[in-house]
Amino acid sequence: MKWLRKMAKTVRENEQKGAQEALMEEIFHDMYHERKRIYKINFVRGIFFGLGSAIGGTIILALIISILSLFVNIPVIGDFFKNTRNTIEQSQQSNPQ
Repeated sequence: MKWLRKMAKTVRENEQKGAQEALMEEIFHDMYHERKRIYKINFVRGIFFGLGSAIGGTIILALIISILSLFVNIPVIGDFFKNTRNTIEQSQQSNPQ
């Protein structure tokens, strides 16, 4: 009998999920009946997301490098940071943009 209750519960949950999916699909089709407009909006949104990610990553990397450059005078880890900074500066000089 326990397995029967469990199966009935699973059936009810699946029916609820199916109803929720159907409702969401109906809402989507009611709100977005112009597919071309949706594709344009999502395309532009993707471009801005990618651009924002690149700019944000560049800013974060610059902040990390500037913070690490403060630790150059520490005896043990200072040499590592100095070498890292020199490597970055050399790569920037060899690849001017």
